[in-house]
Amino acid sequence: MSNTSTNALNRQRSSFRQSVRNSFTMAYRGLIKIKRTPEQLIDVTLQPILFTLMFTYIFGGAIAGNVSNYLPIIIPGILVQTVITTSVVTGVQLREDMDKGVFDRFKSLPIARIAPLAGSLLADTVRFTIATTLTFTMGYIMGYRPEGGFAFLLLAGLLVIVCAWAVSWIFAFLGVIARTASSVQGMSMIVLFPLTFLSNAFVPAETLPKLLEWFSNINPVSHLVTAIRELTNSGIVGWDFAISLIGAAVIVAIFAPLTVRAYMKRA
Repeated sequence: MSNTSTNALNRQRSSFRQSVRNSFTMAYRGLIKIKRTPEQLIDVTLQPILFTLMFTYIFGGAIAGNVSNYLPIIIPGILVQTVITTSVVTGVQLREDMDKGVFDRFKSLPIARIAPLAGSLLADTVRFTIATTLTFTMGYIMGYRPEGGFAFLLLAGLLVIVCAWAVSWIFAFLGVIARTASSVQGMSMIVLFPLTFLSNAFVPAETLPKLLEWFSNINPVSHLVTAIRELTNSGIVGWDFAISLIGAAVIVAIFAPLTVRAYMKRA
């Protein structure tokens, strides 16, 4: 290999390492923002608690006969709904930072241009982890005892965090191309509400009308909920687990390049 090629390769490696360091630095900035404005965590702290209490005691008797029998059904459903909904914040906060001119100031710094975007996505994994932990904790307090064991409980938590991180790329893309943060919020809810409520998260799909049952069976949220239930309640890594990971990979493969390209045009 010639000296020119070697030098070019070394520059690429150095640039990549700098981008990674800068991204983690920006992720730390995002965590500092949360520390100074803890109200940003309301959605990942109060929502899993309130939703678990309400849905369990409202639907438990009607669907499963009692609360205890409903907990293995509802806890994975609440977990998926809460964490996936939390991913919307990625796009909203990204749009708010861009509107406030924060990213314009970053452009004057000697950092990788992609670092603010990557750092924001990395920081949000902490939010997903908090929501996951609180949901399982609330379920345990109410009497939920996953028969799959602690190892499969951790695997289930990791799966939902990975899938939520993948979905956050969709909302990051909306955050970059949308005009306002409120429009990101509105578009996100239009997408998420049908996906989460027309799934098997809260009721068995076979109890729905035929058309809705068909939609629920092909709904990616239903596959993720089923994968979480199999892991936590039975200790099974089934086909739905694979479908969820494949779906997450496809989302990242499509929306990560779109988001980066749109962001680089505006950065």
